[in-house]
Amino acid sequence: MLSAVVSSARERGEEAVVVTFWPHPRTVLQQDAREFRILTSLEEKKALLLAAGIDRVEVIPFTREFAAMKADEYLQLLADKYGASLVVMGYDNRIGSDKLTAEEIGISQAVAPRPLPTSLRSVGPLPFTWPRAAMVSEDSNAPVISSTKIRKALQEGRVEEANGMLGYRYGLYGVVVAGNQMGRTMGFPTANMQLYEPLKLVPANGVYAVEAEVLGTTYKGMCNIGMRPTVGGASRTIETHILDFDQDIYGLPLRIRFLRRIRDERIFPSLEALREQLTLDALNCKK
Repeated sequence: MLSAVVSSARERGEEAVVVTFWPHPRTVLQQDAREFRILTSLEEKKALLLAAGIDRVEVIPFTREFAAMKADEYLQLLADKYGASLVVMGYDNRIGSDKLTAEEIGISQAVAPRPLPTSLRSVGPLPFTWPRAAMVSEDSNAPVISSTKIRKALQEGRVEEANGMLGYRYGLYGVVVAGNQMGRTMGFPTANMQLYEPLKLVPANGVYAVEAEVLGTTYKGMCNIGMRPTVGGASRTIETHILDFDQDIYGLPLRIRFLRRIRDERIFPSLEALREQLTLDALNCKK
């Protein structure tokens, strides 16, 4: 869809614009709002869109009042407020509270952008064509990619599979906060992360090989997500041991990107047994 927007804008000498919503509509409209987790924060979404060649990102505050807007009202808003001359839809998009498709609205369904007759320029939402983006899969034999499938893969710790569907390495971004210093006493100091976006989906508990970006440099690392049962942890934490790194980074931003899940989180009979496993984990992460 983004490629279609960018190429169409270049052909027409216009801006490639994405109009998106925040907060995520499911957090406003659906009953599972408390349990729902997002794949990208607003800032991450903007960065990904701009990296894909989009010229401008516009954000509409998503409210129940906005959600009640009909399809023709929304299309008129795009034309009046954002100067839209071409709208690109996904293969299964429906818009407005009436959930209409392009055919139901009566808009021409063009495979490629084409000029519209002058007589249509003033007829509400009609100055739009719809070069529909097709379903996307990783290859011809793979199932169609969806955010639901990506969330499920992450929730089950299958980060490599999730990365393949996303097209980039899934990551978390937060500030380093003080922990209980237990890792340091065992020779594996960790950066305890507090997420900037609390609704960001955190992968399943376990130990992961990660990239850790801090102080402008990217390092290898291993991240433990979970309850730390061996040391009597009482809450879920995200702790990253940055390999070949020894600096005080409390209060600084840290970004991690997931490469592979190394193992499940489990209880060890002693701290010495845990230390031995951490040594093995570090070797596996380096590999």
